[in-house]
Amino acid sequence: MPVPPAYDDVRSAAERLRGHAHRTPVLTSRRVDAELGATVFFKAENFQRVGAFKFRGAYNALSRFTSEQARAGVVAYSSGNHAQAVALAARLLGIPATIVMPLDAPASKVEATKGYGARVVAYDRYTQDREEIGRSLAAEHGLTLVPPYDHPDVIAGQGTAAMELIEEVGALDALVVPLGGGGLLAGSALAARALAPGCRVYGVEPEAGNDGQRSLRSGEIVHIATPRTIADGAQTTHLGELTFAIIRREVTDVLTATDAELVAAMRTFAATMKVVVEPTGALGLAGLRTLAHQLQGRRVGVVVTGGNIDVDRYAALLGTPATGTPATR
Repeated sequence: MPVPPAYDDVRSAAERLRGHAHRTPVLTSRRVDAELGATVFFKAENFQRVGAFKFRGAYNALSRFTSEQARAGVVAYSSGNHAQAVALAARLLGIPATIVMPLDAPASKVEATKGYGARVVAYDRYTQDREEIGRSLAAEHGLTLVPPYDHPDVIAGQGTAAMELIEEVGALDALVVPLGGGGLLAGSALAARALAPGCRVYGVEPEAGNDGQRSLRSGEIVHIATPRTIADGAQTTHLGELTFAIIRREVTDVLTATDAELVAAMRTFAATMKVVVEPTGALGLAGLRTLAHQLQGRRVGVVVTGGNIDVDRYAALLGTPATGTPATR
């Protein structure tokens, strides 16, 4: 197993990302603060390049390729945001990219990935193993595999989002982070522990796929079947070896959110904060609502992971026809 990253790796990643990744805004809402009885800071990674935090880890990993690796190319597997991130990072760095994506991935994410110049290989997420497909392609064509979360450079890159948040707003009492395979949560925990040692760190995953929660509470990685949830970016089946080691050591707890709670959080972002957030990106706010009684009067950070969702799907989830009359503000 590779050496797990430390906070120094997060700082090094921030230097590599300087001038390439956006320093995304921190949003606040008086209505949300009043509802939760806390002061909440949202790190808006839906405004990141490719519309999601994943660009941070992808660019950090690919920028460290040797010349031989860069010539041969990269392979990655993803439901969408890591796919787009690797594709864009590869284009910027002149690296050929092959991306393994599920047949039911959002069309907008597939088209964006292709638009960045990547070759897309489709698979059935419910009957095929994307990790095996990725390993096979890497072995057959001499590609370097960059997984979406269990990679030290990916973890370090993702941690720069929380690092920026704490640098901008100061120490936090709690940090709430969406959880799929754990790259963002692990990197965020490294940053929080270094910059705000008293900060409690929470992960939030879909209720239908609570492998992370079960893993943390059992002390070992739990594998599950692919969960059926609207949070397509968190339809992972297990944590990574690297991510679990950090999460087990640094994370206070892992919470879950139902699909209905995700839709409610998306609606809050749209109606109150005027921003589009995809279901996976809404996990943090949905989870925070279950913690509200513990965080009265506290300063809380929430990472909003992305805003990539097909317009018709977004409208359907929020209950408004895409062709309907826009609501007045």
